[in-house]
Amino acid sequence: MESMKRQLIKGPGVPVRGNDIDTDRIIPARYLKCVTFDGLGVHAFEDDRLQLKERGKTHSFDEPKYKDATVLIVNKNFGCGSSREHAPQSIMRWGKGIKAVIGESFAEIFFGNCVALGVPALTADAEVVQALQAAVEENPGEHLEVNLDSLEVTFNGRRYPVKLPDGVRKAFLEGRWDTTSSLIAARENIEATAAGLPYFNHWE
Repeated sequence: MESMKRQLIKGPGVPVRGNDIDTDRIIPARYLKCVTFDGLGVHAFEDDRLQLKERGKTHSFDEPKYKDATVLIVNKNFGCGSSREHAPQSIMRWGKGIKAVIGESFAEIFFGNCVALGVPALTADAEVVQALQAAVEENPGEHLEVNLDSLEVTFNGRRYPVKLPDGVRKAFLEGRWDTTSSLIAARENIEATAAGLPYFNHWE
């Protein structure tokens, strides 16, 4: 359980600007046919990246200066649209692997999928997010420190307040965010409880 704990996440950041970025843009629907999630990271934001390239621009996921990023900084209603788990799976497998996401707000199912994968999705006021994005753009490669205990992000000598629901924060700090692992760890107790339930014992 110790290895499951999430208290301090460190690493360079990568900004992706724009509101209402849906899961179709995060990972195109043609990749939903994959049997496993392996290799999905290289296709994150693939269509957005291609469209920008055609216009002579570069998506932040194609910028060499962000290639080592482990913290993604986004804007409002990120991950809206379909409920596909492929979206956070592709993000956590891109490059070095995104370990945390900071944004103004997240679609509820996207947020839940991030929690289930051990990727904290923290929120902050719009001005805080925009300040972080600008700071990362000005200082690419420098490390952010995302502290789930104090709910602060430290970057380039400044501290920024972030938010996370108490129950989710506690689960990350205690390493209980993976419900499947929790069930497996509690197998004996579950079997003992089931043995005493009449509908598992022919109502005897």
